[in-house]
Amino acid sequence: MGQVKSTLPRKGRRLSQPEKDLLKSALIIFVMGGPGSGKGTQCKSMAIKYGFCHVGLGQLLRQEAQKGTKRGQKIRELMLRGLCMPTGFILDLISDNMLCCPVSPGFLIDGFPQELKQAKEFERLVGRAPNMVIVFECSMRTMVDRARRRGDVEREDWDSTLAVHRQLQTYYATCQPVLTFYQQKELLRMILAEAAPDVVFARCCSVVQSLR
Repeated sequence: MGQVKSTLPRKGRRLSQPEKDLLKSALIIFVMGGPGSGKGTQCKSMAIKYGFCHVGLGQLLRQEAQKGTKRGQKIRELMLRGLCMPTGFILDLISDNMLCCPVSPGFLIDGFPQELKQAKEFERLVGRAPNMVIVFECSMRTMVDRARRRGDVEREDWDSTLAVHRQLQTYYATCQPVLTFYQQKELLRMILAEAAPDVVFARCCSVVQSLR
């Protein structure tokens, strides 16, 4: 699925050397998974346990989409259509929020990268790959059910069944090249995420602790 035209930046801003040095020195973990896979919930728990800075891409996009700006309207449109955001905009959003985090032993970047171009551009801008990429494996039915329940609580149209199905179609279409890219770097860690939250959390902790 392609991207619609927008005013969102397609090329990320160049980081200064001090910014690069800061990001290079910290532990960086990407957490991938479809909408409703539970990655946001688990990242919040891991951030508390390990003192990591949690940068949740989905939550950041929701916050932007709720603003009454032209940029917010464009983000909402892309989310409803289930399309990937322009790479530059995503990289700026991620890096700016990483740099705004207080000093911590590491970063949990939740919902990133959305596609292979973002993965490669992150390495180009920051000058390094992540330390690990955790992937939440979940059935489509489970993810749709979870997203629908979240939509019932938050009452946002991007959590509607139609919007979630569109987001899942994009995720499945774009994630495999990303998984292959990181598999070749031996960075992938797969986690079955169908179980109860505490069981999934224990699996996440086991994976994170393998880095130490």
